[in-house]
Amino acid sequence: MSKSVILAEKPSVGKDIANVLGCSKQGNGYMEGSSYIVTWAFGHLVTLAEPEAYDQQYKTWKLDDLPMLPSKLKLSVIKKSGKQFNTVKSQLHRKDVKDVIIATDAGREGELVARWIIDKASVKKPIKRLWISSVTDQAIKKGFKELKDGRMFNNLYQAAQARSEADWYVGMNATRALTTKFNASLSCGRVQTPTLAMVQQRENEIAQFKPISFQRIYAVTENGVTFWWKNQKSEDTRIFSNKKADKVLRNIKNAPITIKSVQKKKKTDAPLQLFDLTELQREANGRYGFSAKETLNTLQRLYETHKVLTYPRTDSRYLSSDIKSTLVERLKACDVQGYAKQILKIKKHGWSLNKLMINDKKVTDHHAIIPTEDPPRFSNMSDKEKKIYDLVIKRFLAAFYPPAQYEQTEIEGVINEEIFITKGKRVLNEGWKEIYKSDGAEKEEKLPLFNEKEKYKLIKTARETGETKPPSLFNEASLLSAMENPSRFMAKEDKKLLNTIKMKGGIGTVATRADIIEKLLSSYLIEKSGKNLKITSKGRQLLELVPEELKSPTLTAEWEQRLENIEKGKLTKQSFIEEMKTYANEVVQSIKQSSKSFKHDNMTGTPCPQCGKLLLEINGKRGKMKVCKDRACGYKKNISKITNARCPQCKKKMELRGEGEGQIFVCRCNYKEKVSSFNKRRKQEKNSKATKQDVKKYLKQQNDEDLKNPALAEALKKLQKKK
Repeated sequence: MSKSVILAEKPSVGKDIANVLGCSKQGNGYMEGSSYIVTWAFGHLVTLAEPEAYDQQYKTWKLDDLPMLPSKLKLSVIKKSGKQFNTVKSQLHRKDVKDVIIATDAGREGELVARWIIDKASVKKPIKRLWISSVTDQAIKKGFKELKDGRMFNNLYQAAQARSEADWYVGMNATRALTTKFNASLSCGRVQTPTLAMVQQRENEIAQFKPISFQRIYAVTENGVTFWWKNQKSEDTRIFSNKKADKVLRNIKNAPITIKSVQKKKKTDAPLQLFDLTELQREANGRYGFSAKETLNTLQRLYETHKVLTYPRTDSRYLSSDIKSTLVERLKACDVQGYAKQILKIKKHGWSLNKLMINDKKVTDHHAIIPTEDPPRFSNMSDKEKKIYDLVIKRFLAAFYPPAQYEQTEIEGVINEEIFITKGKRVLNEGWKEIYKSDGAEKEEKLPLFNEKEKYKLIKTARETGETKPPSLFNEASLLSAMENPSRFMAKEDKKLLNTIKMKGGIGTVATRADIIEKLLSSYLIEKSGKNLKITSKGRQLLELVPEELKSPTLTAEWEQRLENIEKGKLTKQSFIEEMKTYANEVVQSIKQSSKSFKHDNMTGTPCPQCGKLLLEINGKRGKMKVCKDRACGYKKNISKITNARCPQCKKKMELRGEGEGQIFVCRCNYKEKVSSFNKRRKQEKNSKATKQDVKKYLKQQNDEDLKNPALAEALKKLQKKK
């Protein structure tokens, strides 16, 4: 009997699919049933080959060898994934396999993961596509009933290939050109370089900002209400002229206020939109300080391992109409401690999801992040997972609640022809904001009764001084926002490009932005200052050295226009790639002809023992090291490494410095300890702690005692029941 091979993106998803389809026979890297063989990747198993795959001369980085423009890019199996690739390949080539079902993530990158494996394995069998947004049993069953013809996604694959190959031609050439020309480890890319440029631009705006002093005039009535002066034309409450402020204060001295108007308006606040990945990353960063990468990794576990949330890498904040029929089950899944009261209220009032949240036109590959039909098991979740789950569930439940309603009162008064105003707010119905009560109650600003045309005595008139403030430094949340909508950093661009960048959701994708920020940090192009992000000296110099167009989000906008046309079949992948080759050559020539230089800010005074040039001190993945400034020399030596040894004071990982008997552990909190002292302390701690065997032995003794004294055991049981 012929079978179908199902190719999933990760083992966890593959095993979920296998369980649903009854594939119980366990193989090495696959599972098999009567009709299906389920196997999986580990994300990408295959990638674009390194330059040396085309010519051995590229193994050594030389400026004269650039640009590298192979006529066709080759695929290469990722070394650490070679075993699993061979497993997948052998299953795909089995004689009893009639077709392949792609079950990788439903999107451009997921398509690339599967198609590259199939291409590298030289498989020509028919392809079908599983397209689902969650990995619950129900979603998998439904997806297999609605399998799609794989040919429907050929253009999506072409666009994914085009994006990846263009990044290779431009990024690989530009990075090698910069590194060899300026003898420094410098990397640039279509997304990371404009992101770096935005961080610099914000810092420049702050540095160039000149604060302007202003004054605000206020008057306090006898019933304790503060009124503020208002400009009748601009409606601004600030006065930027000392003369003007003095004049207003003189004019209102010892005069009463006459109430000109009392306006009351009923206003509503609709529930907040559902989460897409970027909005959730912003919220988690602002509320808990989680990095974008932390949030994405946590979400991925809630999606794959716990199966309580839908696909996280989405750029949509809406639901498609076919989700409506599943909402009752999703609410039922959330009906657990912490959310039961809200769900009871939703059921009691028969509230339905806000209609504005459902919009088929605004759902791209995946809908907004919402709960699945599977209930959570909080005992299996980490604290971080619980927090992210809570954010998503509260936002989902709020979408069922009615809008919040409040009454806003604005009172306008006149003091000797000068206009003064005050505002009040009274909550009429908390609506969806009731869900967020624990986060801080809605503020009310109640006002006493004021009647129009009546005069009220003033007990105080004075001024308040202030200064205009510069924009804030970027943090991860605000940088994600800028990446999502970089239009204000695209000076003098035509409207079509601005519209493209807006429609495509900015630079990078929801799935890659976290990695871009992490790469900028790990490359020391930006650094953290508390929660804020700042550009480093290395980052500033890099922006001086890269070609101008690589610093602007415009390049991404232009690429996205072309990639969209490839997806729609209006443009061929090959014509786009030819353009990219031409552009890569222009970038290399521009860098070669540069007369600028790079100054290392991490130079030590120590000469290299091999060539005599000065050594640089760099932070590697596992600690600090000294390397020769001349890349051709290649000398390097570790001077410290990050260990798993924890500081007894702050519990953070310590660095190991020095050599031989002089080695010491050093912590960032300034704690220091010799290795010999550390080992002695650890030995003492180990001897004083109970082992797992000790704990088991003690528990067994306790059980034996209970059996010897049944009356005591029964009394304890009753006490536990009462609790």
